Amino acid sequence: MNKYKLAKTISVLTNPPIITIPLFLIICIVLSFENGGFDFFKFIQMELISLIFASLLPMAIIVFWAKKINTDNDISNREDRFVPLIVGIVSYFIGFIVCLFLNVSNFLALLLLCYSVNTGVVLIFTIWWKISVHTTGLSGPVAALILLLGPIGAIFAILYPIVIWSRVLLKKHTMAQAVTGGVQGFFLTVLEIYLFSHLLNMPLNGLVSLEESILYILAIIATPVVLGILSYVNLSNKKIIFYISQAVFLILFYFLSPFNVFAIFVVICLTSILISYWAGEEFVWFNVLNS
Repeated sequence: MNKYKLAKTISVLTNPPIITIPLFLIICIVLSFENGGFDFFKFIQMELISLIFASLLPMAIIVFWAKKINTDNDISNREDRFVPLIVGIVSYFIGFIVCLFLNVSNFLALLLLCYSVNTGVVLIFTIWWKISVHTTGLSGPVAALILLLGPIGAIFAILYPIVIWSRVLLKKHTMAQAVTGGVQGFFLTVLEIYLFSHLLNMPLNGLVSLEESILYILAIIATPVVLGILSYVNLSNKKIIFYISQAVFLILFYFLSPFNVFAIFVVICLTSILISYWAGEEFVWFNVLNS
C-alpha cells in the first residue's frame, strides 16, 4: 500500500461519524461501570444513543448530501459543508435531550452537548476558513477519554499527528487547518464539560481535574503546533529551533507536570518525528526537520 492509499484509508476511518463508533463505545463501557459492577442495560441505552445521534444520523446526511450535490464524501468544497454541519448540530443536541429524558448519564449528555456546540464553532469557522472536521472530530472524544481515563485516554491522541499527515498529504486541508481543528476540539471539549456541568447543575464524579486535563492537552498539541508553525516560516535553521523547543518542553513537562503527562508528551513527540521522516519530502514536516 503506497502512502497515498494509506492516507486515504486513514482519512476514511477517522471521518468523524466513523471514528466516534469505537471511541464512544469505549466511553460508554467506562460509564457503565458503577459500584464495582457493570450495568449492561445502561450500556445498551448509552451505546444506542451515541450510535444513532453521534454517528448514524450525521453519517447519513453526509452521504445523502454528497450524492445530492455530486461531490466526495469529505465534501471538500467549504461552501458545501453548511447543511451537514447544521444537521450535525441538531442531531447531537437531540442526543443530549434524549440523555436528559432517559437520565442515563450526565457525562454522555454533556459530551453530546459539547459536540453540538463545537460543531457550531466549526460552522462559524467554515464561513471563511475550512477548519479540519477530521481533527476536530477526533479530538472531542479523545478529550472525553482523557477526562475519564487520564493517560490511558490520552494515548489515543497518537492518532492526532497521523490524521494531520493524512489530511495534508491528500490536500484536503492546509497544515494550519488540520492542526487548529484538533487544538480547538481538545480545549473546547474539556472546558465545556466542566462549564456545562456547573451551569446546568449536572454533577460529574471521578473525572481527571481540569488543570491536569489541560496539561495533557498541552502535551498532545505541543509538537504538532511547533512543527505546524515552523512549516510556514522562512528560516534556515528550523531543525535546530524545533529540537530546542522540544528540549524546553521536555524539561517543563518533566518538572512541572505529573509523570503521565510527561510520558504522553514523549509519545506524541516521537510519533510526530517518526511520521515526519517516514512521510518524506511530500510532507512539510520532513522539510522542517531537514532544514
